[in-house]
Amino acid sequence: MSSIAFVSVSKRYGEVAAVSQLDLACASGEMLALLGPSGCGKSTTLKMAAGIETVSSGEIFFGERPVSRLAPGARNIAMVFEDYALYPRMTVWENVAFPLKVRGITGQPAAQRVGEVLQLLGLRQMADQDVTGLSGGAQQRVAIGRALVRDPDVILFDEPLSHLDADQKVQLRAEIKRLQKLRQVTSILVTHDQTEAIAMADRVAVMNHGVLQQVGAPQDLYERPANLFVANFIGEPPMNLMEATLADGGRVVGDGWSAQLGPSRLGALPSGGSAIIAGIRPENIAVRAPDAMGDARGSIVYREPRGDADILTVALDTAGEVAVKLIAEIPGPAPWRAGDRVVLGIDEARLLVFDAASGRNREVLP
Repeated sequence: MSSIAFVSVSKRYGEVAAVSQLDLACASGEMLALLGPSGCGKSTTLKMAAGIETVSSGEIFFGERPVSRLAPGARNIAMVFEDYALYPRMTVWENVAFPLKVRGITGQPAAQRVGEVLQLLGLRQMADQDVTGLSGGAQQRVAIGRALVRDPDVILFDEPLSHLDADQKVQLRAEIKRLQKLRQVTSILVTHDQTEAIAMADRVAVMNHGVLQQVGAPQDLYERPANLFVANFIGEPPMNLMEATLADGGRVVGDGWSAQLGPSRLGALPSGGSAIIAGIRPENIAVRAPDAMGDARGSIVYREPRGDADILTVALDTAGEVAVKLIAEIPGPAPWRAGDRVVLGIDEARLLVFDAASGRNREVLP
């Protein structure tokens, strides 16, 4: 096991900055996810850790050891790719044993290590099968076994589930997390899928345009996003973001809605009259009958059933559309349909305040 630290790491391709001044640490035995849209710099960051890409400036440390100028083979890492990268003319056993063979480990020592890994992954019964005949999930387990058998300090996962169907993804997410915790191998996972990141990682680092936006536990990112990008990127449906004014006394006034913030929050917020962006998660908006008390009134324009919950899009009387998520606490399907009048109740304790100019969450330290 080894910790990983990126210290002021940048990567440039000519005039294009793929990664800019990255300061990020992954603790020994931790699973850290790099999450973001295509082109955000997450794959480039992983490749620099692997030694596949050079570092333009800064340094990468494995423990106390600087590795930026070391060849990939000198870093004791293993990689698991999205396309499995198996040897098609080899059996499951031969694929898993191959890294040991390259290192000159053969005979009983190799057989013992390969056998243990195959048992761990539930592949013992497939040991003599050709990998080309396996399902995508089984092939990826073989690839994981090949990574584990070499006893690496670090495992780097590059979109490992992107080629799998929905059921296989669920199974392999749990399997990778179980194995990573069992072996306590320091791991970095690159993904564009927030479900994968949240389900598998101890912490998630969100990137955009080569810049680290926020790093933290999945629930922290969901409940306390550092800026508008993270607020909008994390969560499905995404957070409602609305222009508003913060009046004196903590009253938030928007177009067609208003809410009162508690007095304990006012010290971290700008003075009255400031332009802000207010954010509220769909599940933190209550939907009530049209004669009830509430913070806004409007009409339902769209209802999307999702089994345990319905997603309602509500057009406020004097504003645009606000997505409202009805969570499982509401028994059965939602009683409302498109065209129905409703009153919305905003959970003021969950209402977030973002600076209108910078997009920064005023209550999260930079």
